[in-house]
Amino acid sequence: MAVSADDLPYRDCVGMMVVNNDRLIFAGERNALAGSWQMPQGGIDNGEEASAAALRELEEETGILAVTEIGRIDRWLHYDLPADLIGKALKGRYRGQRQRWFAYRFDGQDSDINVIGVDHPEFTSWRWMKPEALEASVIGFKHHIYRDVFEEFRPLLEG
Repeated sequence: MAVSADDLPYRDCVGMMVVNNDRLIFAGERNALAGSWQMPQGGIDNGEEASAAALRELEEETGILAVTEIGRIDRWLHYDLPADLIGKALKGRYRGQRQRWFAYRFDGQDSDINVIGVDHPEFTSWRWMKPEALEASVIGFKHHIYRDVFEEFRPLLEG
């Protein structure tokens, strides 16, 4: 029997937009999907505050520690998995994700960033990107999330 998206919950998650002094955004190239770039994101553990999860996930995925929070979106942003990924992606347990987003100013050096030497690498490489380029290179079903995030954080990107 096929799994229906209607029978599955959303996974609670955080997303992190890290902005450097040139107002470019950190992006990592996905391990499992060459050519697909995204901002760091990850699950919120039971009982964990979203802000704590964001900092934990940022360090786990990128090695980045030197950041200052400069913004947050206090509502959930949702995305649904495409039908062909229901029951497969996200360990088959979720219909998609609902995310809380945080914006951080990067206070470190590029040499502080290490996407390969972390415990469970999610990215094969990284770079700083303009919002338009990042939105164009994220996997299709996340486009609307990135548009919403960039719209909410536009003042941080324009200076």
